[in-house]
Amino acid sequence: MSTTRTQAAPDPVASDLIGSGVEGGLSEQISAWWQRVRSGDMGALPAIGGLVVLTILFATLSPFFLTERNLANLLNQAAPLVMLGMALVFVLLLGEIDLSAGVTGGVGMAIFVVLNAQFDVAWPLALLIGFAFGVATGALIGFFVARVGIPSFVVTLGLFLGYQGLALLIIGDGGLYRLEVPELKAIQNGNMPPWAGWVMLAVILAISAGTAFWDRARRTRAGVPNRAISLVFIKLVVIAVVGGILIYILNQNRGQSIVAVEGVPIIVPIVLAILWIGTFMLDRTKFGRYIYAIGGNAEAARRSGVKVRWVKWWAFVICSSLAVVSALFSVSRVGSIDATVGRDIVLSGVAAAVVGGVSLFGGRGRLMHAAIGALVIAVITNGLGLLNLGAGINLMVTGAVLILAATVDAVSRLRGGAQTRT
Repeated sequence: MSTTRTQAAPDPVASDLIGSGVEGGLSEQISAWWQRVRSGDMGALPAIGGLVVLTILFATLSPFFLTERNLANLLNQAAPLVMLGMALVFVLLLGEIDLSAGVTGGVGMAIFVVLNAQFDVAWPLALLIGFAFGVATGALIGFFVARVGIPSFVVTLGLFLGYQGLALLIIGDGGLYRLEVPELKAIQNGNMPPWAGWVMLAVILAISAGTAFWDRARRTRAGVPNRAISLVFIKLVVIAVVGGILIYILNQNRGQSIVAVEGVPIIVPIVLAILWIGTFMLDRTKFGRYIYAIGGNAEAARRSGVKVRWVKWWAFVICSSLAVVSALFSVSRVGSIDATVGRDIVLSGVAAAVVGGVSLFGGRGRLMHAAIGALVIAVITNGLGLLNLGAGINLMVTGAVLILAATVDAVSRLRGGAQTRT
């Protein structure tokens, strides 16, 4: 008489778990992190160190750098670059590039403003059409790259040049349109009430805690070890302390007249929301895992059943769509648009991602890394401006930082490969 042993099917959530590399207590985590750093996988550590050094340097050289007014200005100034850097992460992780992202956003906003101002199209519909242009551009790039097989550098360089001409046709050489939508102008020029900043911090803490415990529950159900619970509470304390300090500073009156100007800039929760959604997509969905797999080894991913063409197509669609969001932030800040919007920012977006620790070779990096890199570049621009140094010095310093970051990325990969062979 034979007995049949029934084996429980694996929990379906096991395939969607976040790869954390190593589990265990705080000491094990620190030890594993240090081993990764020694092997060359430093992530955003150089960018964070640079951000701290630059903050101390500019705070020492200028008494205005750490004022509440300049802090709010710095956040508004960095927002378009943060958004574009995060957009480019989706294609950089694949080992691809999108040189047309900046001008794609510029043309999308040009379509929106012209439809609204010249043809009296309701601004929500006009804005939707502008975003549709971004989606269509991403789909077009994805088709040529994933289906036809043209290198993304060539395709996007062609669109970078062609879309500059399209912007001139839409707006006209020397033409200028003012943004006349108060709701959109407030994105970069308005502030939340002081109490709303504290509500935002409470929501961030609740979402962070909920996500952390949800991940732990999924790992437990799948029979996968969890990290020490103390790490969750350390993360929440850091968010609460850093966020509380920033909100307290931003809630101070920074107006020069009898009208009070206080509160967290409206742009901050918008950027944080998009950052969280994008991070969730990359960390906790199959689509995100496929992006990292393709960036690590496209052929191995294809042989494993990953639809490489489909993933690349969607990655370019997401990149172009977020590029339109970045251009919206720029237009909201300036209050007008001309044919040059987005022409220069794309290289700064690539620089932001690379400075933050996103690899140009694909397969490594996070949206938060691009955001940190964008803050580094924004701090350089802001600090040098306070010191009355010209644009030439700004470009030279930014270029040097980019070369240094790319060198760190290349050396870290060489070290990682050497240790693997050893």
